[in-house]
Amino acid sequence: MTSNGVKSVNKQTILVVDDSEATRTYLARFLSSRGYAVDCLESGEHVIARLSAGTSPSLVLLDLLMPATSGLDVLSQMRRLPSAAPTIVLSGLGQISTVVKAIRLGAADYLMKPFEDEELELAIQNLLQNQEVDGSENRRAAARSQLPRESDMISANPSMQRIRDIASLVADTDVPILISGESGVGKEVVARFIHAQSTRRHQPFVKINCAALPDDLLESELFGHERGAFTGAVQSKPGKFEVAHTGSLLLDEIGEMSPRLQAKLLHVLQDGEFTRLGGNTVMRVEVRVLAATNRHLETAVSKSEFREDLFFRLNVVRLEVPPLRQRREDVPLLCHHFMEKYRAKYSRDIVQLPREMMDAFHRYSWPGNVRQLENLIRRFLVLRDPELVLRDLREPDAPVDAPSGRTLTMKELSTMAAEQTEKEMILSALEETQWNRKLAARKLNICYKSLLNKLHKWGIPGRSRSLAAANSSSGVS
Repeated sequence: MTSNGVKSVNKQTILVVDDSEATRTYLARFLSSRGYAVDCLESGEHVIARLSAGTSPSLVLLDLLMPATSGLDVLSQMRRLPSAAPTIVLSGLGQISTVVKAIRLGAADYLMKPFEDEELELAIQNLLQNQEVDGSENRRAAARSQLPRESDMISANPSMQRIRDIASLVADTDVPILISGESGVGKEVVARFIHAQSTRRHQPFVKINCAALPDDLLESELFGHERGAFTGAVQSKPGKFEVAHTGSLLLDEIGEMSPRLQAKLLHVLQDGEFTRLGGNTVMRVEVRVLAATNRHLETAVSKSEFREDLFFRLNVVRLEVPPLRQRREDVPLLCHHFMEKYRAKYSRDIVQLPREMMDAFHRYSWPGNVRQLENLIRRFLVLRDPELVLRDLREPDAPVDAPSGRTLTMKELSTMAAEQTEKEMILSALEETQWNRKLAARKLNICYKSLLNKLHKWGIPGRSRSLAAANSSSGVS
């Protein structure tokens, strides 16, 4: 139950810590309306006592400016607890130094008061889907540093072992590194491994997806903005470069950045200087830049879609991550890893995958790579029905017969393949957004009603209904 009696759909609890009763009331109502369970506390002393007693929320919203025990004090004490939750700090101070201290003490993200509802919702969604908290894992380390264990770069493939060796070799050189490969191969895992092996490992690791934001918003997120810089900029906010100072910044999908922002990024890489959006003060930062892309940037350069000088600046060391179909020996290792990662999260006692699933996984070409494999493992653990997973593994070029036994026409085959691809994209978006259908629709750039119609057509229920069906079949109430 939520703090105001609303039943939680997501089964994810958010702990709100703020000395302002008005703020607590607003956040409780807003988060409850989004399906979260909400627990509110009014002081830093109370949250430390609650966490020390064993409470394990999915996420903490923590005000930095509180009497007696401040938000920074809370973060500092949380580091000494055997377990801790990922934390978003709320600051009305407008002081980058305080935010940076909070990030270094373990905060995963920050918001400047006052903030918009969509800004808060997006920050929570991003953190909950990236911070997959397993009760059997070392949650304290995951929440504080967001760094993977070395074993998280899992592979028995010679090419991946070579990437590991090169990454370890160049981790402390501070040269830019360009990580390329198809979508879902694990480029971010490689970037985090490099950061974890470097002398910056105790400093912030900050990631931004250049393809997920429109040009003007991406500029603000990268470089920050001053109050009044644009409509809605009611408070100054530091950018990712400032927050990542002395640490590492991953520019994911760098190939999607506009030429105008490419020019500004090149200037920062050359001089370490920039100005916030709407500001005149020159900011100086010292950041290790890692870039990732699924595009062939040489082709983009030849078409004048990507600046040649920026490409040469980023392409000092190049790591090409091979697709999963070229390293099939990794499939059983990754299956075991994801099973262990999500078994406790979904309260499942399944130790290994059914034989028919492993056989199908070995034959499959994995167009969605490691991310697709991870989502299929999660789907199996949620639904506990191999058939619901295997039916989506039909290869696009596999022979298909019509119900009547006749051979399908090329047009019919094309339509079926397109629909199958569309279904995979929608299921992937739903899983990435924790089955939040409205957020998935925005992510896919389709209208919400259209998404609901497609799910109804394919007989795909919402996640809560799927869980209910799975629990009912197993006798779980």
